[in-house]
Amino acid sequence: MLTALLSLALAAAKDPLMTTLAAPLPDPLVMLDGTRATTPEQWRDKRRPELLRLFAEDMYGHMPPPPGNLTATLAGQDERYLGGKVTLRELVLHFGPEGTPPVYLLVATPNQRAGPVPAFVGLNFHGNHAVVDAPWVHEAPPSFDQTHPRGSGRNAYPIELITDRGYAVATLFNGDLREDKAGPPSGAQAMYPDCDWATIACWAWGLQRALDYLVTDPAIDPQRVAVVGHSRNGKTALLAAATDERFALAIPVQAGCGGTAPSRGTVGESVERINTAFPHWFCAKFEEYNEHPERLPFDQHELVALCAPRPVLFSNATEDEWANPVGQFEVLQGADPVYRLLGAGGLEAAAMPAEHVLVKSRLGYFIRPGQHSMGLDDWPAFLEFADAWLR
Repeated sequence: MLTALLSLALAAAKDPLMTTLAAPLPDPLVMLDGTRATTPEQWRDKRRPELLRLFAEDMYGHMPPPPGNLTATLAGQDERYLGGKVTLRELVLHFGPEGTPPVYLLVATPNQRAGPVPAFVGLNFHGNHAVVDAPWVHEAPPSFDQTHPRGSGRNAYPIELITDRGYAVATLFNGDLREDKAGPPSGAQAMYPDCDWATIACWAWGLQRALDYLVTDPAIDPQRVAVVGHSRNGKTALLAAATDERFALAIPVQAGCGGTAPSRGTVGESVERINTAFPHWFCAKFEEYNEHPERLPFDQHELVALCAPRPVLFSNATEDEWANPVGQFEVLQGADPVYRLLGAGGLEAAAMPAEHVLVKSRLGYFIRPGQHSMGLDDWPAFLEFADAWLR
């Protein structure tokens, strides 16, 4: 029996004019003074800074500047990981004011390489020890009030699959930066009391600190680092790419409301629901739009537009109605004019693709059968998209 979401997706594929929006998405090129950006210079010099300010003021909060004092210490290494194919390292990153807790960064690089390789970096939910079963990798404290065994989350970042394709992969625990629970600021967030940044902004800032290290790693090409993440970590990945142009590509996975789905959407999680369930993810002003998200001076297509002209891939699952996959396709359509203005192409699909069909244009889309997860069913599409843009 077809799910309601799959039925909607099929209908949308037949009728490109179908919408899940309660109100039209704002024109991303119309500036606050009512004029429209018509040149790349107007976008870069005026409209883009406006949007960065609006997202900081009304949704995510203001991040502190880069700390400038990052150090990386090797905590452990296995140069013969996976039968000798991979070098696995864990580094301890220190940065920020004195007393900021360390962040543990797990990095896997293929041993067979002709030079620096492209890389993926993303947050994990349960600690680096859950990504691999190596006994020397730092064990994070329980997350979501549960203990997660070593290697229990290996499919989220399948190291062998990724490195066999010639990519490095790096990951860090989001809880090293800030606990994922409501309450007073913790971790790095607590060390900057004068900033109004919320949790997703703190996590995104932490991803940027991981990038600070990765661009110095001689095994990794600093111009070809992609950021990836699932669900709340996908929201974070998109924000990190939008606010740091060093990321070459972004793959937010099933990131839904507050990430890749429209705030004006009528399917799945709403602004009011997400602010009620996760009040620590966004700044307090975002709550003012709970009952009237159409009053927001922006929507998530403009967060995607802030990534332009860099490639962005949205990935979804047909049973994950909460993330509004159809609305996410509308978000890509809404970002398309900015990519076109910059001469970068855009979304080369008039309607949502069928399951397992990857739209590999600069603005990409992928949907598969299944539910809310990131794993072995997703990475072949991620790698194919990255091959198209990072090779």
